[in-house]
Amino acid sequence: MIAAETAARLARCAAAMEVADPPRAGTIAFHGDVPDGDLGDLVVAAPRGDTVEAVTVAAMRLSVADAIPVLTRARRDPAAHPAAAFWGAVVLVALQLVARGRIVPGVSPGGFDAWRAGPLDAADAERLRELAAAMPAEARAIPLPDRDPLELPDAHTLVRAFVDAVADGMPRTAAAPLATGSPLFASRAPNRVPHLRAWSDELSAGIDAGVRVSLRLEVAGGYAEGAFHAVVQAHSLADPAVVVDGGELWERTDHGLGASARVELTRALRRAARTWPVLDRLLFQGVPDRLVLEDAEVNDLFGQAPRLAAAGVDVHWPRDLLGTLTARAVVGRSDSPPSDMRSVLGGDGLLSFDWQLALGDQPLTRAELDRLAEAHRPVVRLRDQWVLVDPDLARKARDRELKPITPLEALGVALTGSTEVDGRAVEVVADDWLEALRARIADPDGGAEPVEQPAALAATLRDYQLRGLRWLARMTSLGLGGCLADDMGLGKTVTLIALHLHRQADVDTAGPTLVVCPASLLGNWEREIRRFAPGTAVRRFHGAARSLDGATDGFVLTTYGTMRLDAERLGGHRWGLLVADEAQHVKNPSSGTAKALRAIPAGARVALTGTPVENNLSELWAVLDWTTPGLLGTLGHFRTRWAKPIEADHDDATADRLARLVRPFLLRRRKSDPGIAPELPPKTETDQPVSLTHEQAALYTAVVRETMTAIREADGMARRGLIMKLLTALKQICNHPAQYLKEPKARLTGRSGKLELLDELLDTILAEDGAVLVFTQYVTMARLLERHLRDRGVPTGFLHGATPVPRRESLVKEFGEGAFPVFLLSVKAAGTGLNLTRADHVVHYDRWWNPAVEDQATDRAYRIGQTRPVQVHRLIAEGTVEDRIAEMLRSKRDLADAILTAGEAALTELTDAELADLVELRGTR
Repeated sequence: MIAAETAARLARCAAAMEVADPPRAGTIAFHGDVPDGDLGDLVVAAPRGDTVEAVTVAAMRLSVADAIPVLTRARRDPAAHPAAAFWGAVVLVALQLVARGRIVPGVSPGGFDAWRAGPLDAADAERLRELAAAMPAEARAIPLPDRDPLELPDAHTLVRAFVDAVADGMPRTAAAPLATGSPLFASRAPNRVPHLRAWSDELSAGIDAGVRVSLRLEVAGGYAEGAFHAVVQAHSLADPAVVVDGGELWERTDHGLGASARVELTRALRRAARTWPVLDRLLFQGVPDRLVLEDAEVNDLFGQAPRLAAAGVDVHWPRDLLGTLTARAVVGRSDSPPSDMRSVLGGDGLLSFDWQLALGDQPLTRAELDRLAEAHRPVVRLRDQWVLVDPDLARKARDRELKPITPLEALGVALTGSTEVDGRAVEVVADDWLEALRARIADPDGGAEPVEQPAALAATLRDYQLRGLRWLARMTSLGLGGCLADDMGLGKTVTLIALHLHRQADVDTAGPTLVVCPASLLGNWEREIRRFAPGTAVRRFHGAARSLDGATDGFVLTTYGTMRLDAERLGGHRWGLLVADEAQHVKNPSSGTAKALRAIPAGARVALTGTPVENNLSELWAVLDWTTPGLLGTLGHFRTRWAKPIEADHDDATADRLARLVRPFLLRRRKSDPGIAPELPPKTETDQPVSLTHEQAALYTAVVRETMTAIREADGMARRGLIMKLLTALKQICNHPAQYLKEPKARLTGRSGKLELLDELLDTILAEDGAVLVFTQYVTMARLLERHLRDRGVPTGFLHGATPVPRRESLVKEFGEGAFPVFLLSVKAAGTGLNLTRADHVVHYDRWWNPAVEDQATDRAYRIGQTRPVQVHRLIAEGTVEDRIAEMLRSKRDLADAILTAGEAALTELTDAELADLVELRGTR
């Protein structure tokens, strides 16, 4: 495998093709600013004034297979050499042909087993001609041997040779004998097979020159009883406008298809008969011009047409019979709409799911469906016209009823407009009442019920908060849950309090609200409820003396830990509303916490989180399957249908369908959205580079050298563990040698570039009477900072995961009142929920490597209530792994997303070379 740095450099070199026999032995010669390595001499044609001369240059040769990643990279690199970028474009076309199955086994001119690309259709042949016309001179700069004057290879021949070289190398696996009937075509080593020449010539006839075959269906004697004829047509690959019927090919000599057209047509039909044996009958006719088909054979041709097309034989049906009869599924069909939508959506009943066939845009009547189902011919008379009937459509007309589905499944397919039946995508339409429901919930702002701010709410909701209340009220009134995923600091808590007050006005929805949240947020919830809903009962279900006695209204607050321990008692109480705050805490559906939360019944469920997806789409499933169980199916089904196509295959169409499905159940607003939070002051984010000290650089280099040696000798879980150990060690060294060396009482000054910069920042911030939040993911590092700042006389507070709840609340209050200006916080314990708007500076001492987590931490200061500009400082050690990750976040967000989706664990899948390139220390003082 070529290292990333080498590939990048080769992409900027000239690249020329060296043809070989067999094709897979061909090479790509890179010359110019090639990296040091295994170089050889290469003779190329170079301009010298008005002439061209042969010159010898140093070149690095790669097999075509090894060159594919380099050339693919060159196609996307604006700085790539035109010749390398050109071959990258040819790689794409070659891989597309292979992916479409357009390859055939055969024998090379030298008698070797070889795969070739083909059969080519007219568009394929034209594409190769266009590429050849666009070939830069450097891409074919290797002169033909023994030619005077110098002569370069033909561009089209060279393109075809390269495509064949790619095709020859790709299918050499254990599966090859299944396609060829011989083990020869699986081996990469050259095998001489001249005895297969005749078989090869027959199999590959016309794959890129000469003629291509198609079948044109005609009906003789009328559609009611007439016979179907498959008329053979010959198409010129050189000129797609030339099309000749098989009969004319034998009658005329001026057909324009070449002298060998009859032979090539016969061979192409013989090859097509391997796909559809019915065509064998043509080969026993004197002139293979047309074939009379039985009705059953016409029905069979419907299913075989896609396979014939893949083999290079298109099927053309009569124009006046095509394109009108379609099938889709209709869900929720009912004579009258349900009167109680809540009972339907929350009940155990099933809804109808049937096939609906239509002629044009008009559904067929029951009588027309019966006529279609009883048809014995491939054509049927409907509405004064003959219609060609796909046997699959006829089966749908006979078996109209599909398996009934649950109301939430029906709502899901109505929202996406499609579903899968027997593994195939099917268009779905909803019955009138279900379509009205879909339209009602599809737009969070459109058609919202006239819900006003509750009179008991001691606050004035902003417009977007009132829209959020209306959305929550609508969803919960229907028996559906929802996830309010607004940015941190936009007032999710007050919106939820307003929802509770609104629900008390209806006897069917009134009742106590249970809020489950992290321990650090109990105090914040209690303060907010007492502030915005004075007179509303609020109690904590937390601590040794917890009790639910008298909890018949108002709010009950508990933590995830207490909920997990006391799920049975909480599940036995009647709740009008159940709220999961910071719902990402239950993103793992198999955890005890998530299972306990699911075991608590309630009239409605609402999730609150600023990050509904932190790492992968399965977390989104966990949240929405709790708020609205059954909407997204089982986790396994969700991963297969949605997560894998989107995350692994980057399928945009699937992502769009999933967005349509989840959008009504997830309301997401950002501070940056127009009109959401215009009163927020500016936020400035700055990456602050720092140099390593000599001690840090020495430690960093030693750890990389020693651990990479161990990594190269390990595999499996042991290797992954070593990589995680390496990354952790390097981040700790970048923070401070004392953290890595576990020296809690050692001297700190003069040993860390980050600590020096932090001191400078704090001097400036405190001189301006500012306040600052300092986040680190390591409690050990925070304790070192606490000691260092105490020695400097800087008052600090320190909040981490082990801080008791009363002390957390006290620290937050003290910071807000100005008792200390520097608040040290662990990202995991304090990155969500807290309101710390006194701070006008945020320092990320080390990187979490997940932008969503860092943004949440920053939002402790940058939220509603902040009146001063906020400055965010990210400390990054220059030349280290931190620097490389920061660069990904700045300029290669797509790559960063691919890596950071799984956090640091994804880096364990890098190759040794890629990992070494990532962690290498560069440019230190």
